[in-house]
Amino acid sequence: MSDMKWYVLKAISGQENKVKNYIENEIQRLGMDQYVTQVVIPMEKVIQIRNGKKVPKEKPYYPGYLMVEANLVGEVPHVIKNIPGVISFLSLTKGGDPVPMRKSEVNRMLGRMDELSEFATDVEIPFIVGENVKVIDGPFNGFNGTIEKILEDKKKIEVSVLIFGRKTPMELSFMQVEKV
Repeated sequence: MSDMKWYVLKAISGQENKVKNYIENEIQRLGMDQYVTQVVIPMEKVIQIRNGKKVPKEKPYYPGYLMVEANLVGEVPHVIKNIPGVISFLSLTKGGDPVPMRKSEVNRMLGRMDELSEFATDVEIPFIVGENVKVIDGPFNGFNGTIEKILEDKKKIEVSVLIFGRKTPMELSFMQVEKV
């Protein structure tokens, strides 16, 4: 199917799985499976500490968003929009036409899922407190900082970054920093 494109759906946060199931069931019931081929919730694996044990758990990487691979012809967008919990397609204007994702974005998000799922199984922490790191992602990209704490259960580190001459602590994921 050459007309398949990936779209982003906004849904009620916390109901992503429900919405995914509803869409899949409805599409099947209406025999529209050739128009909607995949519904994906980008997930990241997080390690939670419960009763002193590490428990891997998946949580949506972008809460409130799903990705749908679909050919939006005829009734298809209408059916999807009417699914309980669906707010709207991501579009450039309010109520405008759904905007397909660029191939590079799709690959990045789907690739990210693989990367994140592999990442979580490997709970080794590549950093130590007191180490200097450079922020490589997010609003403070390019700033250097020092690791103050390692938040193992959240897979994050607390880095104090010098901003306007003041030390500012921030929580970053391991992926957002590199060793200096």
